[in-house]
Amino acid sequence: MYIPPHFAESDRERLHAFMRANAFGTLISVIDGEPFVTLMPFILVDEGEHGTLIGHIARANPHATTFDGRHDSICLFQGPHAYISPRWYEAPIAVPTWNYTAVEAHGRPERIEDPSRMRSILDTLVHQYESGMPNPWSLADIPQNVGEKMIEAIVGFVMPIRRLEGKFKLTQNRSAADRAGVRSALRQSPFPGDAAVADLMEG
Repeated sequence: MYIPPHFAESDRERLHAFMRANAFGTLISVIDGEPFVTLMPFILVDEGEHGTLIGHIARANPHATTFDGRHDSICLFQGPHAYISPRWYEAPIAVPTWNYTAVEAHGRPERIEDPSRMRSILDTLVHQYESGMPNPWSLADIPQNVGEKMIEAIVGFVMPIRRLEGKFKLTQNRSAADRAGVRSALRQSPFPGDAAVADLMEG
């Protein structure tokens, strides 16, 4: 990812918080010489220098053939983004641009086959999203034989992060007056997500 210095974010804690808040990411690998993409939810655990990602996919997904600990992959996490009009700047000469946030995690996924560990991964993922529900669902709500068949149909992986980098393009390269104008306009915008970009610009 091309990251000019003024848009670079390297704080591990902030990057991890971003990844957890935007946990539905994109796994990117090369299979037979061609880029291959899978969109999926990730679990981030605080292990290793940069953290470790855990996930699962359908066993029939070609991505499963790369989970051997030797294939380089990228997990891409994207957050709020917004169109930025030059009318929002105090500067008289400017062009349109886009503010956005993204984090790239590089690593080599390793396959998980152990059924008990797969069950633990699924329990963790379900709990993560069901815990705030008024009547949380869990794997215990389905017959054991159904759960076992479900686990047989998927493949898990663990990916220690070898390199972690973030790009938070939030008008840092403009004057204080220009940044204030952008924040104000975004807060008044009718487009979903624009206010979230303004919030990030406050950080």
